[in-house]
Amino acid sequence: MENRPYLCEKLGIKHPIILAPMFLVSNTEMVVAALKSGITAAIPALNYRSTEALRDAIRSIKKQHSGAFGINLIVNKSNIYLKEQLNVCCDEKISFIISSLGSPAETIKLAHHAGVLVFCDVTSLKYAKKVEQQGADAIIAVSKEAGGHAGTLSFLELINSLKTECKLPIISAGGISNNETYHERLKLNIGGVSIGSIFIATNECPVSMEYKQACIDYGAKDIVMTTKLSGTPCTVINTPYVQQVGTKQTWWQFLLNKNKRIKKWVKALLFFRGMKRLERAAFGSTYKTVWCAGPAIENVHEIRSIEAIVTELTSTK
Repeated sequence: MENRPYLCEKLGIKHPIILAPMFLVSNTEMVVAALKSGITAAIPALNYRSTEALRDAIRSIKKQHSGAFGINLIVNKSNIYLKEQLNVCCDEKISFIISSLGSPAETIKLAHHAGVLVFCDVTSLKYAKKVEQQGADAIIAVSKEAGGHAGTLSFLELINSLKTECKLPIISAGGISNNETYHERLKLNIGGVSIGSIFIATNECPVSMEYKQACIDYGAKDIVMTTKLSGTPCTVINTPYVQQVGTKQTWWQFLLNKNKRIKKWVKALLFFRGMKRLERAAFGSTYKTVWCAGPAIENVHEIRSIEAIVTELTSTK
């Protein structure tokens, strides 16, 4: 009998798909819809203004469905709430944590003590080997086709490099937009996939209709990388406003980021300012909007339910 993909085996789900955590986009309704569709999902902890709100969201999901789901934690110094968020995840015994943008060593240690799995975002073999040594349960291979904080290697380059020297299960992130790309990815004999951008234009998604429509109107060629939001490269839709303000940090932001004495606080400030800008754009529409998305929106043509998208993705036709 053929082995089931890692995500199905470990989380008890029908299809090896994570509805990827998207800042200000993911919410409890999307997670519950994902679970009902036979996949799993995760929400960024920073989508909530307090740790108690995060706790309430986790409990709300558990009341509506018994399926496995996770929380995404930013584990670098820009996230001043990390310790509190991690404690909530461990207290509530969520199924898994997705770690991003930093060393997950302490997160892995505390999560494992609570019986919580940790999947680590990686963009290179070097970082994958580090988190493997730290005890990660799986790696999410973030390719250059991903939305948000994308990598620099194509999904095929990255997966092939990880398979050579890393023994952890691989979850591929980036560029999966339809039935064909989903099944092509699984043929690489990986543990599962993480898919985000195509779920923005869904009935369950809480963002503005303008944001959803942008995912329909724009395509892969309209996705650009910017460092102006948080200081970390991030993919956004190349709207007229983005074209006007540019995608590079200003000279003073660059210099402050290089100052060792204040680097931590500068990163935190830039991150906070960038996230507030994304929040305004996600839930309202003005000329000055910055919408985060990946090239997978190329195959978004209408607003649908999460169930309809999962059904289309996973169909064997």
